[in-house]
Amino acid sequence: MTLNIGDKAPAISLFDTEKNKVNLSDFNGKNVVVLFFPQAFTGVCTAELCATRDDIATYNNANAQVLAISVDSVFTLGKFKADQQLNFPLLSDFNKEVSAAYGALYSDWILDMRGVSKRSAFVIDKEGVIRYAEVLESAGDLPNFDAIKQTLEGLN
Repeated sequence: MTLNIGDKAPAISLFDTEKNKVNLSDFNGKNVVVLFFPQAFTGVCTAELCATRDDIATYNNANAQVLAISVDSVFTLGKFKADQQLNFPLLSDFNKEVSAAYGALYSDWILDMRGVSKRSAFVIDKEGVIRYAEVLESAGDLPNFDAIKQTLEGLN
């Protein structure tokens, strides 16, 4: 399944590292940046999420909530969040349903792992409509953060 700009964003209802259920609808009236990433504690994922952490003011100023999602457990994500001092929610898609709904799931990944989130970025506007969508086939690539920020600027 491929999501396109202008599509209604699929629902998100996942647990965060504090074991609270987080829903996309919780952020109605805000822009939301959804970042899917393959696995906690890996080099590119750590670099991506730490860069987002260091640039959080840009997202806050754009009335945007960042949500990062992987298929790791809430316990793994909690340790990762604490170790990296991440300042936005990490959500566990352990059952792989949200990653699949966003077209962001590898059928086969490294080391014969199946069902790992593809590195992806989505900007969802205040009405729940997708305004930016980027699903990367290579886990070594990073989303185009300049394009994400330009999209956010255009929404405010």
